[in-house]
Amino acid sequence: MTEPHRKILIIGTGPAGYTAAIYASRANLQPLVLEGVQPGGQLTITTEVENFPGFRDGIQGPALMEELRAQALRLGAEIAAETVLSVELDQRPFRVVTESGAFTCEALVIATGASAKWLGIGKDEELGRRGGGVSACATCDGFFYRGKDVAVVGGGDTALEEALYLTRFARHVHLVHRREGLRASRAMQDRAKANRGITFHWNKAVADLFTRRVETSPGNAVEKLAGLDLRDTVDGSSSRLDVEGLFVAIGHRPNTAFLGGQLPLDANGYLLVEKGSSRTSIPGVFACGDVQDTIYRQAITAAGSGCMAAIDAERWLAETSTPSPSQETSHV
Repeated sequence: MTEPHRKILIIGTGPAGYTAAIYASRANLQPLVLEGVQPGGQLTITTEVENFPGFRDGIQGPALMEELRAQALRLGAEIAAETVLSVELDQRPFRVVTESGAFTCEALVIATGASAKWLGIGKDEELGRRGGGVSACATCDGFFYRGKDVAVVGGGDTALEEALYLTRFARHVHLVHRREGLRASRAMQDRAKANRGITFHWNKAVADLFTRRVETSPGNAVEKLAGLDLRDTVDGSSSRLDVEGLFVAIGHRPNTAFLGGQLPLDANGYLLVEKGSSRTSIPGVFACGDVQDTIYRQAITAAGSGCMAAIDAERWLAETSTPSPSQETSHV
């Protein structure tokens, strides 16, 4: 039995994958999108999105992803509920292996995103998914904590950037770090330590979260963050820190394991692309969104890079004379 073949195949959804599908569809490339284990990406666990252009009153993260998905489908993209296990990039056409079979393609767009690293205590990820006061993105959610006390966990540049950003909204920011010193650059440390809106809690780790039930409507209540149970990493003592928001800034994990080392990554595991493009080191393979973005990691920048990947792929396909395999294009 021959394997389904496409001119362009997109791995992953979210703003990057869906936008790539929209542009590839309009270029009449009939893209196939494999949506993976979390269709829609990280925005499906975000509640209110107020910084995506075109929605003046804001929009729920899952609703935004559904709009993008519907737009891609309307323009002719095909979306399959498939999770990619591995890829074979040392052959032409490329081969993509999923849980139920395999596909081949001439051009491949990787839009698998990055997953936030959580604290590993269970409640943090659960509350983060339900909008319960835990977040991994201050730029996305800081506005919702205006006038409230919040905490940031981490000790690198990202954690201090998050803390400094949150001082624009929060009543006070508590930075919790498990060590005595920070890993952040000296300039970033000086900025944070000079800011009176930030209090440092040294040698402290979050052991658990305190929550409270908040009534959202008659007869309906949700669990919200009320405070942190901090454990001293030196003497083991415990203390409570009352906050309404917790921002976990201990890094992200790019979703690249399925590549099996076939493409170069940076020191943190992000895909490397040519500057000013979405091209990887293998011609015909493109990357977009958070899987290659170490700086911005926003929905709008992910969408923009998805556009770049589709255009780069379209131009590459037009410029090359990659022969099609003997099998005809077929549907999932």
